[in-house]
Amino acid sequence: MLTPDDRAGSSAAEQMASSPHAHDATMDATTTDADALLTYIDASPSPYHAVTAAAARLTEAGFDELALEQRWQLQPGGRHFVIKGGSIAAFIVGSSAPVDSGFLAIGAHTDSPNLRLKPQPDLRRHGYHQLAVEIYGGVLLSTWLDRDLSLAGRVVIDDGSDGGRSELVDFRRPLLRIPNLAIHLERTVNTDGLKLNAQRHMVPIWALERSAKAAKDEPAPALRQALAGQLSDAGREINPEAILGWDLCLYDTQPAAIAGLRQELIHAARLDNLASCHTALTALTTAAAEHPATRVILLYDHEEVGSRSAHGAASPFALDLLGRLAGPDHDALTRAVARSFLISADMAHAVHPNYADKHEPGHRPVLGRGPVIKTNVSQAYASDAESSARFVRLCQRAGVEPQHFVSRSDLACGSTIGPITAGRVGLPTVDVGNPLLSMHSIREMAAVEDVGAMQKVLGVFFAGR
Repeated sequence: MLTPDDRAGSSAAEQMASSPHAHDATMDATTTDADALLTYIDASPSPYHAVTAAAARLTEAGFDELALEQRWQLQPGGRHFVIKGGSIAAFIVGSSAPVDSGFLAIGAHTDSPNLRLKPQPDLRRHGYHQLAVEIYGGVLLSTWLDRDLSLAGRVVIDDGSDGGRSELVDFRRPLLRIPNLAIHLERTVNTDGLKLNAQRHMVPIWALERSAKAAKDEPAPALRQALAGQLSDAGREINPEAILGWDLCLYDTQPAAIAGLRQELIHAARLDNLASCHTALTALTTAAAEHPATRVILLYDHEEVGSRSAHGAASPFALDLLGRLAGPDHDALTRAVARSFLISADMAHAVHPNYADKHEPGHRPVLGRGPVIKTNVSQAYASDAESSARFVRLCQRAGVEPQHFVSRSDLACGSTIGPITAGRVGLPTVDVGNPLLSMHSIREMAAVEDVGAMQKVLGVFFAGR
């Protein structure tokens, strides 16, 4: 568990005021929606930071944290959240019991493809100090070259307890780089393509040996010492030997940005899938206090690696949570689920103008033209005719036109938390998402207009209209 101090941070209002993306009150609502998303992305370089930033927003909106190991006393209208690792769930208790009114749920995921440090990462080779990394998820490796990278995540500190104490860490400055090989040494790279080996070619440099003598006599700068120094700089005195372990992500230090000729585009890291986490959070925190149904958001970690973890979508996390909310009767959850609906929100593939043939004709979503309903008859997506129709109706009520995506029949289809949660819990589910270019790149591309459009649809969903 993260300490309360780790989660406190500044309020969402303070973050917006101090954010480089904040605009004055004369800006239109669409741009403001996108600016809030960019602030959330910049505050969330790891899933643990994404959860902490989400918890701060929820707390400011009147939600309080519950402990999974304690008995809950819930009242209609109660606003609460629970955290487990890099996952967070939040809910507003309905005015009616779930067996009578069900759950309205939105699911998304907090993790993104990236590079992560190995348990013993310190390397010294050919005059350089490097850190060994492992590939997390389906990374577009080439996009991580020649970028100003930093480190963020959580470390576990020995506090005398069996599990230790977890604390957030973020170096917040350019710290590492994976340099490209000069074209003079690989003349055919532009014609034959760049071929990268994850073990040999993706090892970042973070320091130089100071002399030939140092190479023999001076120990390499250990990550553990750097972490202790960073935590100490943040006001905590940490002994390097007290650091027991870490879950650390590399990330690009370039902030998220509004771009394009008319400022209609978003360039940012981790749009997949912090953009969906942001819209889910916005829908819940701005929802009316009273509603018959219990409204829930489920923001999972580990989607990019299959969701098989103690708090991913394939875990009992959602099933246990909804079971507790449904009540103690043996058939309460079954009855509640029969009245429920889940929107699985994850980014969708926009058509690439230079590779339009990679898309199925008639199913080529465009940036800026609204949310995408994703369909796959092999159940890589959970959408079917009934769940898709329900989302279309939500779009109509919100004044939004949906788009559609299916993969070409000769291309494999990705998947989401939708079919995993649907199969695990039994929730009727639709898979949707805003269109995105450069998916799984270190820096992705979306449209400003789509942020507000999705928020309108999810707002109508939680309003029950």
